[in-house]
Amino acid sequence: MQDNMQTKASKTIQVTGRRMVNMELLRCISMMLVVVLHFLGKGNLLGDLTKGDMPGVGMTAWLLESFAIVAVNVYMMISGYFLSATTFKPSRLLQLLLQVWTYSAGVGMVAALLGIVPAEQLTTYYYVQLLFPISMGHYWFLTAYVFLYLLLPFVGTALKRMTRTQMQFMAGVLLFAFCVLKSILPVRLDMDNKGYDCLWYLTVFVTAAYIRRFGLPKLNKVWKGLLLYIVSALAVFGGTMALRMIYLKTGSLGLLIGVCLEYNHLLAFLASLGLFMAFVNMKTDADIFLTRLILKIAPCTLGVYLLHENLGLRYVWQPLFGSERITGIAGLFIATFCAVTGVFVAGILFEMLRKGCMHALHLCGMKLSPYRSLVKILDKADNMFKAE
Repeated sequence: MQDNMQTKASKTIQVTGRRMVNMELLRCISMMLVVVLHFLGKGNLLGDLTKGDMPGVGMTAWLLESFAIVAVNVYMMISGYFLSATTFKPSRLLQLLLQVWTYSAGVGMVAALLGIVPAEQLTTYYYVQLLFPISMGHYWFLTAYVFLYLLLPFVGTALKRMTRTQMQFMAGVLLFAFCVLKSILPVRLDMDNKGYDCLWYLTVFVTAAYIRRFGLPKLNKVWKGLLLYIVSALAVFGGTMALRMIYLKTGSLGLLIGVCLEYNHLLAFLASLGLFMAFVNMKTDADIFLTRLILKIAPCTLGVYLLHENLGLRYVWQPLFGSERITGIAGLFIATFCAVTGVFVAGILFEMLRKGCMHALHLCGMKLSPYRSLVKILDKADNMFKAE
């Protein structure tokens, strides 16, 4: 009975060319939403929640923030959806570390040499962050992701062997501990890291793995997922404004005023789940030009994050798109659209260039005996983790 149930579920979520297009399109959209978050937040466009005279631009920015807050959760759900069906590869880990280091050290050093980074910020700590990006948390998301990937041999194997009931129980426990509890208590928990850690992404990973194996029948239509996303995002905005009103009137709950906009808040999680399920159930035409373009650029989306969030560029690009000159709501939308488009295109092109250079270096390296020996060692390491 259990085997039949799993077989039926696996058929409904089989990763075909069409499904791949859906997920890769969502990967692109989620990275664009990441840029939205960084443009609004680091461009100082979000209104001050502790003041009563918030302008329309600031209020609208918070509304956009509420709809974009799903970005990182969705990106991690996509990773969990695919990684849960794969095996750990040391070569993949090495490629990821090299990719992160290339951006961290390369872009960061160039920014320093060109004077983009103020001289007073060029400290020893700055260079240590560039040289050790994972350990120093240069890119917090990649730090969490790398440690989660290191757990894949343990977590992935366990999830593949669990029954539906076991996975429901574990997902429920994790969600209660790292999501529900902080969402219902009127206090700030000391262990809560607002979703900026490996434990939260382990929770998201397990959720995505469950969806891959068994699906979510109650969210089996595109419109159901979109409805959950829209309602939850509006609830994030409404909850934030409600907490703001309570703070302005009573002076209490100041530490929780932005809690609804944290990655591991229940409302933010539900919005992420809704958008994710909408794309899981979406039907696409795999033959048209647009879908082929999506499949080409989607693998480069991580480069968008690594480029615009580099320590040397993190607070530099927002003024280029007019973040300091926005005066009206229409201007906010136009500037945000231009920023997302410009940063996304630049990041994709830069990553394509980097991948081309790395491929060329690989071909040159294969002519050298030491490099070929290293490749063979990595192949053997990968084979150790292949499923029997």
